[in-house]
Amino acid sequence: MASRDAGRRGAGDDTPPDDPRLAAARYRSSETSSGADPDDDTDTAGQSTQEERAMFVEMAIRQAIRAGEFDNLPGAGKPLENLQRPHDPDWWIRQKVQREQITGLGPPALTLRTENAALDARLDAAASERAVRELLDDFNARVIHARRQLQGGPPVVTPTRDIEVELGRWHGRRAARARAAEEARTAAADAIAAMTWRERRRARRAGGPAAR
Repeated sequence: MASRDAGRRGAGDDTPPDDPRLAAARYRSSETSSGADPDDDTDTAGQSTQEERAMFVEMAIRQAIRAGEFDNLPGAGKPLENLQRPHDPDWWIRQKVQREQITGLGPPALTLRTENAALDARLDAAASERAVRELLDDFNARVIHARRQLQGGPPVVTPTRDIEVELGRWHGRRAARARAAEEARTAAADAIAAMTWRERRRARRAGGPAAR
């Protein structure tokens, strides 16, 4: 038997008789000689496996539709958003940050843009001019540093804030909130004054403005 194997391998061939590469080559040779294409994506029954995959996917989609898995998806029945905006290569990151309220993650061009949109609210929460100046100084310093592109990433288009202008706007918003609060108090006092003693008593029992 050893002599027959040696004869099959031929002179000078040192491949062992049980080499899997040799077995694979023999199998492909036998399939080719029988007329079958070894690279054909067809099963033994003659039905294309690609067609079977398509049928399986179609069946899975129909079952999901019947189960209601495609019902009430986000944006269903609504027009596509942001069609009129210029192309933004980071649109999906920006929308994810806005949708999930993510802070501190992403390239500076994105995080600074998000922070700039919410900066007025942060300034309004500050209790003094000094706190407002510190917030603006820190924001401007980070914008200038990001514009140098030391760490790469998309270009930073977020503008810096003029501190004196922002202080004026902060004072204006603060005064507007104070006027609104005073007007609300005056309106409440006028409403109480216009009540009859029965209405005031009912308001006290209900814990309304007349109770204070």
